Amino acid sequence: MDLRAERQHEGGQCWIPLSPDTRHGYCTLGEALNRLDFSSAIHDLRRFNYVAKLFQLIARSQLTSLSGAAQKNYFNILEKIVRKVVEDHYNPRLVKELLQDLSATLHSLTLHVGRCVLVGNVNVWLCRLENILKWQQQLNDLQIPKQIRSGMSFSDLPLYMQNKILYNLSDACDIINLGQATPTLHVLSENRTLWKRLCHFHFSDKQHSSRNLVLPKSDSVDWKLMYFTLQKRYPMKEQYGDTLHFCKHCSILFWKDRHLALLFKDCGHPCTANDPERCLVPISPQHFIDLFQF
Repeated sequence: MDLRAERQHEGGQCWIPLSPDTRHGYCTLGEALNRLDFSSAIHDLRRFNYVAKLFQLIARSQLTSLSGAAQKNYFNILEKIVRKVVEDHYNPRLVKELLQDLSATLHSLTLHVGRCVLVGNVNVWLCRLENILKWQQQLNDLQIPKQIRSGMSFSDLPLYMQNKILYNLSDACDIINLGQATPTLHVLSENRTLWKRLCHFHFSDKQHSSRNLVLPKSDSVDWKLMYFTLQKRYPMKEQYGDTLHFCKHCSILFWKDRHLALLFKDCGHPCTANDPERCLVPISPQHFIDLFQF
């Protein structure tokens, strides 16, 4: 069995057709979660944040659109997401937010709507609520062990290297948390130029110059305050190590397999275009949800 066939055999089909006809009848959101093999995608660190964000969006507004089988698959994958965080200590903050949104949605649907609009027995959903509470407790109790190393630590790096690392972070919470590690990092994390770069990364110049924002002269702008002001009003730019892609030529949604791309010039789906790379469009988690709303 060659590598491409082995991939299909082990991970299942990692692409689905999304022509106008199939999107509105053949393939549902729940089926896409199964056929795109999100269960395996969470074990790839480049895809983990993407899947977690997508599951958060589903938790906020799409639970009632999932069939009973799809809801079961959703919670099975969610359990694996939590397990990965507990075992590998990877991005617990994002998964905590996911669970908080899911818990709020379920309480709203079961307690405040007046009748349960979720598919399945009420006892099943009570059990799932208990599981969510258990998972939340596991993440709250999570202790990341300190690793004893004899080599160089982050603080031993030259200041310009520490500063360069900070400038490559796109998440304000990561910058603030890193700034709490040492007094030197605190000073670096408060740099106005750093927060100005973050503002320009996430928000457009038009948003900066909104009529509702009173801007002083540029040399006296509090860019950290500006960032959090803009964050309350506008969506931030999303950044992921890997995303789903849509091929405009084939009307196929797929994970782009980088290993196969290097070995076989295979981008991840049976593309018939002469130049497949020019046909590809990255799909954000919100765009993915929008594809299945009809």
